[in-house]
Amino acid sequence: MKYCKKCVQPDTRPGIVFDEEGVCSACRAYDERLKVNWAEREAELREIAEWAKANSKSGFDCAIGVSGGKDSHFQALYVKERLGLKALLVNCAPDNISEVGRHNLENLVQHGFDMISLRPNPKIERALSKRAFYEYGNFVKPLEYPLYASTFQVAWKFGISLVVQGENPAETLGIIGHLQPGGDALDWKNAPTVAGGKASDWVGEGVELRDLLFYQFPDVDELRDKNIRAIYLGHYAKEWSNTGNTEFAVAHGLKGRPGHDPSLTGRTNPYFSLDADLKIVNQMLKYYKFGFGATTDEVCYDIREGRMSREEGIRLVELYDGKVGDRYIQTWCDYIGLSIAEFWKVTDRWMNKKLFEKDPATGKWKPKFRVGEDFDED
Repeated sequence: MKYCKKCVQPDTRPGIVFDEEGVCSACRAYDERLKVNWAEREAELREIAEWAKANSKSGFDCAIGVSGGKDSHFQALYVKERLGLKALLVNCAPDNISEVGRHNLENLVQHGFDMISLRPNPKIERALSKRAFYEYGNFVKPLEYPLYASTFQVAWKFGISLVVQGENPAETLGIIGHLQPGGDALDWKNAPTVAGGKASDWVGEGVELRDLLFYQFPDVDELRDKNIRAIYLGHYAKEWSNTGNTEFAVAHGLKGRPGHDPSLTGRTNPYFSLDADLKIVNQMLKYYKFGFGATTDEVCYDIREGRMSREEGIRLVELYDGKVGDRYIQTWCDYIGLSIAEFWKVTDRWMNKKLFEKDPATGKWKPKFRVGEDFDED
């Protein structure tokens, strides 16, 4: 495992690329962002906005998938106030939405938006989530299909010409092995978690294709034939950033996780991923599989933007990455119908034993590596 020489991103992230100087593709993308002629890029965005207004076949100029979080607030208010677009918000609500998630979603709508809220069958969601835990060590994987596909489906059905996504992970996370840098978001279904984006991926074990309507991404060629475009707003908006979006959303009424404790959530930002607490457990699983979790993601953003030193980032990652409170694990096990013993049995199976070893004194897994230092997995 090697670490980027600029941030603390390891090369174990699927799709990441390091150059000959040992710098990750996300840091290189940020370096390129500093060279952008933002006046030209904003002009390009405004041309797209005018195109959307001219080509919409309904009363809406664009569709935006929202959870109600920091990025949702920035996207929705930016296109409304800066671009003059009438947006239809599309919310694919998690079965276990948190109370703060409900508040934030309502807060966003109260800024003056129409919204469609979709609810995939919760019995199907639980069945697929449990299956994905056993098969992939990632129980969120199937839940991301309807989360993103639904916005494209609504745009198709309502004759909306433009879908506005948030950030391009090829640029912000550096996963250029999966997605292309740039502003075109039609290839989103190739992102690692939803690679392929076919509802048929989840047929079986009592689940039929007709149960998975919201899980199917429309064909990209058919979207183009329908004259539907999709963009990453983060590619065009100079103001887009993890911290900047947080500050913007808080100023517009966003609430954070009550009683936030990073040693229980594995996150330093109390405004990050608020709609469903069960995602906290999945970040722990990511940590055990790849050697990094949510804290790594957060500090890398801040290091690149000059808000934090690499040394401070390393300290925070060592303190909090992969941490999760027992109550979150118990809640997920109760939700999915699993015992704690079975949870850890399956988790042990997905443990990356090149990166982690069991502490003989405690019986718990601990990293073999030191954050920020290259490690020979052999």
